[in-house]
Amino acid sequence: MKTIMILANSESGLYDFRKEVLQRFVQEGFRVTISLPAGNYRERIEALGCEVIPAIIDRRGMNPVHDAKLFLYYVRLLKKIKPDVVLTYTIKPNTYGCMACRLCGIPYLVNITGLGIAFENPGKLQKVITVLYKIALKKAICVFFQNEYNRDFVKKRGCIHGRTRMLPGSGVSLTDHPYAPYPEEENEIRILNVTRIMTAKGIGELLEAAPVIKAEYPNVVFEIAGSYEEDCRGLYESGIKDLQEKGILRYYGYREDAQEIMNKCHIFMNPSYSEGMSNVLLEAAATGRPVIATRVPGCQETFQDGITGIGCEPKSSSSLIAALRLVLSKTAEERARMGQAGRDYVAERFDRQKVVAIYLEEIQNVF
Repeated sequence: MKTIMILANSESGLYDFRKEVLQRFVQEGFRVTISLPAGNYRERIEALGCEVIPAIIDRRGMNPVHDAKLFLYYVRLLKKIKPDVVLTYTIKPNTYGCMACRLCGIPYLVNITGLGIAFENPGKLQKVITVLYKIALKKAICVFFQNEYNRDFVKKRGCIHGRTRMLPGSGVSLTDHPYAPYPEEENEIRILNVTRIMTAKGIGELLEAAPVIKAEYPNVVFEIAGSYEEDCRGLYESGIKDLQEKGILRYYGYREDAQEIMNKCHIFMNPSYSEGMSNVLLEAAATGRPVIATRVPGCQETFQDGITGIGCEPKSSSSLIAALRLVLSKTAEERARMGQAGRDYVAERFDRQKVVAIYLEEIQNVF
């Protein structure tokens, strides 16, 4: 039996966005071994037929001692498991995991789901990450990207030496995110954002726009579901609490039942500064909701401006306000039609089964 090892940094991210990939690997007769930090999803992942090995990964920091320990951990793990091929996700598994694969002579495939602020912004950290990627990606069988901007960005820095392939993001499960009829608007219009609360997700712009729109459209209520990135809690917690007290915003915290909240919303928004491919926008469109999103790589591919959603500029509360005004100027029937068009759009282009087929094809090419 051939063994596929997967290196990642989040149980919930792997399960929520790649469950169908794991299922297909198991169905095809592979032994699937996964190494990632311990969380609350281990039993669910193991129920798919996978083996989970906990790892310790400092997701945010670039501590040389911690990162050296992670590299050595991967080397020991690969020598113990002896996988036939490795698939990696997110920056530290993509760098230290792939360097360990090179050292051990194990074929590996890499998924660059997004660049990250540290890599995109010029500075010392960008230079360090560039060097790491140049070493890590040199012998990759294939490097997957979710948008052309990210691929070209990495290529221009000389990090890619071989085959690349585009993925339609992580795709969207049309089963887990079925179309939900557009809700009645008798009492209120609910505008939802499901996100991590951090600057790069456009939270500051959202908090600036919300009171302006509420003053013009009293029946509008903004909603946020998601947890704080701890280094941003101090920036936004008081502002969110203030808008809650004024009845402008409802904050739900992290919710595993985000789909239920999405079913009840009328408009979905994501004012993010950058994405690999926005999963929440795909999920909102699959649910049948018009979207407001920034015109940046990873967001702009998920909607048709003026047809399934309204685009705005990143880092601009005035542009976000204009987009909100435009979608709110439409009738409920027009918003419902936008949502239906969004469902049709992502079903045609982003069905997760397309992603599963691409992974399986590349994995089989290794053998």
